[in-house]
Amino acid sequence: MSVERQSFGFMPDGTEIFKYIITNASECSAHVLTLGATLQALFMKDKDGGLRDVTLGFDTVEDYLTRSDYQGATVGPYCNRISPAELTINGTSYPLTVNERGITCLHAAGECNLAVWKAIVVDADCVEFSYLSPDGQNGFPGNKEITVQYRLTEDDRLQIRYKATADKDTYLNFTNHSYFNLNGYAAGSILSHSMTLFADEYTPVDANSIPTGGNLPVAGTPFDFTSAHSIGERIEAEHEQLRFTGGYDHNFCVRGEPGALRPAAEVLSKESGIVMRVETTLPGVQFYAGNFLSGIPGKAGVPMDKRTGFCLETQYYPDTPHRPEFPSCLFKAGEAYESETVYAFSVAD
Repeated sequence: MSVERQSFGFMPDGTEIFKYIITNASECSAHVLTLGATLQALFMKDKDGGLRDVTLGFDTVEDYLTRSDYQGATVGPYCNRISPAELTINGTSYPLTVNERGITCLHAAGECNLAVWKAIVVDADCVEFSYLSPDGQNGFPGNKEITVQYRLTEDDRLQIRYKATADKDTYLNFTNHSYFNLNGYAAGSILSHSMTLFADEYTPVDANSIPTGGNLPVAGTPFDFTSAHSIGERIEAEHEQLRFTGGYDHNFCVRGEPGALRPAAEVLSKESGIVMRVETTLPGVQFYAGNFLSGIPGKAGVPMDKRTGFCLETQYYPDTPHRPEFPSCLFKAGEAYESETVYAFSVAD
């Protein structure tokens, strides 16, 4: 195992951005930036023994600042949507920055992914990134001390561990927003990828992608991935929920007890032979099929077109502050937030 640090470029104010490359004995590697604690590249072995970068992203700081749809970024202090864009905590109202459709605070209005994080090498297989989110940033209360550890194991497991505490009661909800294509970032559509989701229910939304409350069973719907289906098999089905979101962009309720590391999803590309298994301690996972990717040039100038990458964002459910029936992510002052998500890779037999 080894960790290498490289310069990745400079912020507009002259701050240098670094890339940390964690490499294991089989030459698989995770490339993580101090900008946004962003997973910029992830090289994994395919069925022929070749290495493929299975994440979409960019080659420059400028592109991450001006073109990004959160590719690979650490998102927080509250990932996904809050609508209306306000919080009420202990009787105090906190207006939030609105950055979607004039009503929604999406991904905390891009705080963590646009921040420059500090980095330390913890071990030959692990780098830790830290950031202090100031009280009131985009409306969220509390000074929030946040750390994210990326660890790549010899058996090709990328472990991402999050920790945070705040000095005021506040909502905390973090995720990694990587767009995956198991055939490689330049390989085109992900619709032939086969997916299993370890979830019997999903969270329906309205036309603005805001949860309507409660959960619905996946059985008998295009949302049933309890056995393997290709992503494209039913994505164009006549279903109100798919029409609202232009395809899959929904929270799925992961089976099992939150807090325990357990499977959330498994994805296979027959072309590359690469299998990705997602495990998490969190209650939900957002499956997004890249419906709104719009051809923005990414790595090596390759356009990120519609449905050329998919996301599996582990999380507390969207709009939890307005949905008391959802698992709560309100943390008291000084109370520790901790979660773990693993992207484990192998090759199909």
